[in-house]
Amino acid sequence: MNTPVIMERSRERALKVVLVLVGLLFSAGVYPVTDSLWHADSSMYADDMMLSLYVALGIFLLIAVRNPSANRSLIAFAAWSSFAHAAVMAVMALQKAGYRGDLWGSAALVIIGVALVVLAPAKQSGDRVSAAVV
Repeated sequence: MNTPVIMERSRERALKVVLVLVGLLFSAGVYPVTDSLWHADSSMYADDMMLSLYVALGIFLLIAVRNPSANRSLIAFAAWSSFAHAAVMAVMALQKAGYRGDLWGSAALVIIGVALVVLAPAKQSGDRVSAAVV
């Protein structure tokens, strides 16, 4: 077996691990969402709406583990939406002292985005161009 094939398999294995970890992390948001809705905590409704999107994304990332190359667009969306969310959180944290702790969340989302972009499946011949390609 030649080295590029081994490296590609290692990369795909690493991507699958990242997809499982991120998928589980995002899916874990189901607990705070259901808890908040169960207790009718209206102060959390905006957060609940955002988390519900991450829960759905997490479930689809877990499904994508089976065949990452067939889910390149989903992986790219997860990466770039993480960058967008991190940017908004960072701006809010820098503008408002009460949100300084969100800088840690921003950093985590940037790490997730970078990992997904770096490990994104290689474009197969005949595939359409994806935003995951750096």
